[in-house]
Amino acid sequence: MITGSLRRRAVAAGALVLTGALALSACGEKEDDGAAAPQITSSGGADAELAAMVPEEIKADGKIIVGVDASYAPNQFLDEDGKTVVGWDKELFDAVASKLGLKTEWVSSKFEAIIPGVQSGKYEAGASSFTINDERKAAVTMVSYFNAGTQWATKKGNPAGIQPDDACGKKIAVQKGTVQVPDLEKKSEACEEAGKPKITIDQYQGQDQATAAVVSGKDDAGLADSPIIAYAVKQTNGQLELLGDIYEAAPYGYIVQKDQTKFAEAIAAATKALMADGTYNKILEKWGVQAGAITDSTVNP
Repeated sequence: MITGSLRRRAVAAGALVLTGALALSACGEKEDDGAAAPQITSSGGADAELAAMVPEEIKADGKIIVGVDASYAPNQFLDEDGKTVVGWDKELFDAVASKLGLKTEWVSSKFEAIIPGVQSGKYEAGASSFTINDERKAAVTMVSYFNAGTQWATKKGNPAGIQPDDACGKKIAVQKGTVQVPDLEKKSEACEEAGKPKITIDQYQGQDQATAAVVSGKDDAGLADSPIIAYAVKQTNGQLELLGDIYEAAPYGYIVQKDQTKFAEAIAAATKALMADGTYNKILEKWGVQAGAITDSTVNP
């Protein structure tokens, strides 16, 4: 499986401009994105028992300083003011902090600088779509909260009869440089070996362009990281639909310092509390990424 760092970096550049381009490409009025809606908070508020789990050095100032690379819509990105971090990943961790009786202070950073920043104490946590893997768990402690992989989308009703495992002879849109390109190449080779027509792989510079090609009918289907493609479907106001299941999925994890296991346990407990009270699902559904929901949150899974 491709490592989380490669998956994460490959899609980020195109994702940032997704919303605006789809607004132009869609024939109908664009559905409101999550950033335009009020932020969802847990109806139960802070939980005193969970708050007591947070180490004193973390809760002393009443906030968690969070490192984030805000360039990965809809997970975390900058709002129209170019300064405010928005996205479901940000909104969910805000709710986690609230359960712990804390606020958040989001600090934009380059993705590759967040783990070193957590290790040095510059950030008290990192929430930036980090795929959990052994390399990262050797450096920091991670708390699972979501599953992301690859997923397909096609025109509403699937008029081309696309199947992710049988797209031979079809035209498929994909962003250049992503993990989905070799995936399609492998599928196309399998078509040839079976005596079927190859897949026409149309590679686009940005994910917004790839999605627009499916909306217009130029391509029969497209694929991308699961939260990105789910957001694209939401933004096209019903013109696209998700196709098949997420595959090659791996969990995202919040990160804290390696020795902050008690803090990690508090974050996991707060995340599970949000799952239990319905806040977790409400946030994911608001942003159209509920396909990646998990039913438990664990430390270093």
